[in-house]
Amino acid sequence: MTFDNYFDAQFELRYFEMNKLGLATPTIILGLLEETAADHSYSIGHSLFDLVNKNAGWVLVSGVLQMDRYPNYKEKITIRTWLSSYSSIRGYRENIIYDENKNIIGRAKGLWVFFDIERRRPIPIFNEIREKWSCFDKESISGDIKKKISAVDFPDYTHQFRVNRYDTDTNRHVNNIRYLQWVIESIPEDISENYFLHKIDGRFIHEAQYGDTVLSLTSELDAKHAFAHTIKIEGSDKVCATAKTLWKKY
Repeated sequence: MTFDNYFDAQFELRYFEMNKLGLATPTIILGLLEETAADHSYSIGHSLFDLVNKNAGWVLVSGVLQMDRYPNYKEKITIRTWLSSYSSIRGYRENIIYDENKNIIGRAKGLWVFFDIERRRPIPIFNEIREKWSCFDKESISGDIKKKISAVDFPDYTHQFRVNRYDTDTNRHVNNIRYLQWVIESIPEDISENYFLHKIDGRFIHEAQYGDTVLSLTSELDAKHAFAHTIKIEGSDKVCATAKTLWKKY
């Protein structure tokens, strides 16, 4: 639903989107945020598939997600999104997640860059998109998502993954959701079983390609239930993503 300053999308949480406690998973929330952004683009006459046909797309450079709680099975939620600021090639997308009673249960912010799919470099945002965007200068969550997050050099936990075809998206690069899955897989089981992901702050640096073997490196931070993460290509110094996570007891 499009308004002058923002766009709303409604979702009802489904069975296969739940964890064993009947709560939506972090990767599902990230997927719904991406779906909302895609719906927003579609609502102004520029679906992501239309952009692909024009050899253009969006890449997430950095972002933060904070959840106070995760929605239950069959719960209806609303994701409100808008652009808080933008330049010729990039924009900040804000998100607030509401439950059925209009309580805020989550917030997210992302820095997205418009780019040429073939040449793999930024290009100016189409004027017809800029003219129709829902935009106002309010932030959904505070914090500098451009600030560098240092890579993990000495991990406490390591997992290895191979990049398969289903890991890539329409822009032919590894989807952001896959990076989150790789991060969660390297979290100690005691944490992943008894705590929920309260906050993740991430930076996307280089692309992983189909056929690559990637390492998910995790180290414990001084703060309780806080971790630093790095996704890198095995056998090289190429860092694909860095992140920090904070977990809370269910």
